[in-house]
Amino acid sequence: MTAPSPTPHGADPAIAWSDPARALAFEQWLAAIAPAQGLRPETVRLASADASFRRYFRVDSLDPAIATRIVMDAPPAQENSAPFVQVAGLMAEAGVKAPRVLDWNQPEGFLLLDDLGRQTMLDVIDAERPEANLPHYLQAIDALIHWQLSSKPGVLPPYDKALLERELSLFPQWYLGAHRGVAVEGILKERLDRAFKLIVETNLASANVYVHRDFMPRNLMVAAPTLGTAVSSLPPEGAPAALGRPGVGRGPDANRLGVLDFQDAVYGPITYDIACLMRDAFLSWDEEFVLDVTVRYWEAARKAGLPVDDDFGSFYRAVEWMGLQRHLKVAGIFARLTLRDGKPRYLADTPRFIRYIRTTCARYTQLTPLLRVIDEVEGTTDAIGFAIPRV
Repeated sequence: MTAPSPTPHGADPAIAWSDPARALAFEQWLAAIAPAQGLRPETVRLASADASFRRYFRVDSLDPAIATRIVMDAPPAQENSAPFVQVAGLMAEAGVKAPRVLDWNQPEGFLLLDDLGRQTMLDVIDAERPEANLPHYLQAIDALIHWQLSSKPGVLPPYDKALLERELSLFPQWYLGAHRGVAVEGILKERLDRAFKLIVETNLASANVYVHRDFMPRNLMVAAPTLGTAVSSLPPEGAPAALGRPGVGRGPDANRLGVLDFQDAVYGPITYDIACLMRDAFLSWDEEFVLDVTVRYWEAARKAGLPVDDDFGSFYRAVEWMGLQRHLKVAGIFARLTLRDGKPRYLADTPRFIRYIRTTCARYTQLTPLLRVIDEVEGTTDAIGFAIPRV
């Protein structure tokens, strides 16, 4: 679920439906639940759409204390809403602030949800002053640790070897082949296969917890007050290990970050979500700030009893390798969104992911062959001894 964006009063965009039958089903469902849910169906308007087939509407409530609700339009032929409903329940059990599912028309794919507001963490980030954003990142750490502490095997799909390999395959297929026009064959394919095998093996060595898979500022909703409120993600000094909860998030629900876009959650490497948080698709930080927040997460996770490495250096290496897998995957996804789905705005952020990939590959000698491939494809260095075949 992408954060719904604000629309000026009196300028709400009309909701367009390609299928009149679906439009009628939506109107009938909303009218039927309106009395019990206290809704004003005549106020429904578009809130946002995301990279999938899902759309989000906002509708006013008769209760001024609630103000608005969110409706998800998720056509069942393209979107399975069951994982969203399941993970929303898991988030609630974990003590994480996330939209509740208030009503679900399963056959038609309409859901009524809590409205967590219009302002994402990304909206309030001060990109010029990293330290000014620390309170929000500490709140994000708190939400992440609550989520991870609730982990149980066998509940969510496994983030296993097959899934990791399938995700990595998006890079040669869509970014190299379809976008860059590179024929992935011969020595190039051999180098990629060896690098991907090493990346998968390294990432599978991490302990498993619940993984959000898109845990980044764009999917975290802030509540007033915003910047300037000091918080700490660490338990009080000397707190018993059994406490198992970081300090933030015990207060009123309204003062915590809300979490969206969790329907793709899995059970996998504990390194994934912190890598995602600090190596964002839409925002980059200097390594000093990345290290600062990552070490704060690591300290809080250890005190909470989560299965992170006892040595921060080893943990940070694992985070970087997990981030590398994500960056290769996302570069492929963004190319696919542009070339297959007609959504070119995502590809504009691909250079950020290539920088992430190059930075990590340059740090570890085992990844030098992958770095050389990337550099030749991107034209950032001299040829590496073999010609990249073009299609």
